Amino acid sequence: MKINVTEEAASWYKEELNLTKESSLRFFVRYGGVGGRISGFSLGVKEESPIHAHASTTVDDIQFFVEETDAWYFEDSDLSVSFDTKHGEPKIEYSEA
Repeated sequence: MKINVTEEAASWYKEELNLTKESSLRFFVRYGGVGGRISGFSLGVKEESPIHAHASTTVDDIQFFVEETDAWYFEDSDLSVSFDTKHGEPKIEYSEA
C-alpha cells in the first residue's frame, strides 16, 4: 500500500488542523459515514503519532500514515489524497496497488 498526498492537500490539513512542523496525521477506519471504500465504513483523520505504521509518507513536514490495525480496509489498494478546488477540501481516492 502506498499513500500519496498532494502539496495542496497537505497545506489544507496544516491550516485546518493548526499543525506544526513534524506533526503526524493518521488515516483511520471508522464505522459509518459516506464515501468509504467499504460500505458502512469511512475514513477519518486525526493528529496522532504512529505506533505500528503500515504505510506512510511525508509531505510538507507532515507525516501521513495508516496503522497496521487499519490495513484490512485498504486490501491491496493505494490511498491518494488531492485537493478538490471546487469543494475546497481534500478528495480521497483509492486505486489498485
